[in-house]
Amino acid sequence: MKKEYYIGIMSGTSLDGVDVVFCDITPDTCTLIASLEYPMPRELKNDILSMIAGKTTLEEVGQIDHRLGVLFTQAVGALLIRENIDASSITAIGSHGQTLWHEPNGEYPFSMQLGDANIITAKTGIPVVADFRRKDVALGGQGAPFAPAFHEFIFSNINSSLSIVNIGGMANITVLGEKLIGYDTGCGNVLLDMWIQKHQNVTYDKDGTWAKAGKVDYTLLDAMMADDYFSQPYPKSTGREKFNMAWLEDMLRRGEPMCLPNMDEKKNITSVVEAKGNHMGLPLQRNEDVQRTLVELTALSISNEVLKAGCDVALLCGGGAKNSFLVERIKALMPNVEVAIAQNADEIEAMTFAWLAYKRVHKEVVNLKDVTGASDNAVLGCVHL
Repeated sequence: MKKEYYIGIMSGTSLDGVDVVFCDITPDTCTLIASLEYPMPRELKNDILSMIAGKTTLEEVGQIDHRLGVLFTQAVGALLIRENIDASSITAIGSHGQTLWHEPNGEYPFSMQLGDANIITAKTGIPVVADFRRKDVALGGQGAPFAPAFHEFIFSNINSSLSIVNIGGMANITVLGEKLIGYDTGCGNVLLDMWIQKHQNVTYDKDGTWAKAGKVDYTLLDAMMADDYFSQPYPKSTGREKFNMAWLEDMLRRGEPMCLPNMDEKKNITSVVEAKGNHMGLPLQRNEDVQRTLVELTALSISNEVLKAGCDVALLCGGGAKNSFLVERIKALMPNVEVAIAQNADEIEAMTFAWLAYKRVHKEVVNLKDVTGASDNAVLGCVHL
């Protein structure tokens, strides 16, 4: 069987870097040969976040589309040079693009990813498959998540009641069984990264160290978990247009008491809080407590869905799988489930889009309708030659 080599590019909601993978793909296997994490320039990240958070212009949209196309090209070039790969040996590149807005349930459903694929193919000489999500949306689907189709391809040989949880900026779950199930469980790292960036001026909380210094504010946690998204049935998907700083600030306001107790009551309540860890619902007013509560939000929203699916094993992947404290909390919330880190946990999302490029080149439909709610499975992606 002739080997076919593909490159996958993934830039996720967290905007922490561009993941590039080089894979050997056959009808039955997807083998990771090499990978690279290419840094996202701070200025570009800030400009993207500014666009997402406020009003923008068509000129700015076009400029970001171009700048991302250049960035993805540089990331691919860095991998080719480091690994001494001949570009002519690669069948195609699968580029997810950078999601700017995802609104599959609006009056005019759409999902927007930027990163001009024409620039990538013009500079590398390699065909590029991009624009994967909009066909699914056109067929009435959510346009996300797409990882479950790839999870089914690579994990279906595991003889167990299995779920795969990808923790990126958003988190999604795949449940393998007679019917493929997959959907976004809610926020993954996005709020954690936003909060520590705002208060510690670092991009992420390594191993949850800052969160561990705080305490869970259960009033805030209850307010966040009461959001309609968490009880909404699948198919469903979400993004920064939902879980963002404005959402968190609204939840912080909801977590405040309606009135302050008098001094005697306050003294008594304080002693109870010290003994019981704020189960009374007083706002703790410390930034590390908010960070700790956000860890619990991610862990609880994930574990709830794994337990609901009745799975015996949960494989974790994505950037959140490297947060040891988050993993610790997920394990503690479902002690009867075996929780493990998937092989190539960091690269699986990028591998997904290398595999989707393979599927497009071979004009094969992708099994996603049960995941996204689309009316049919379809051949996904546009080929740029």
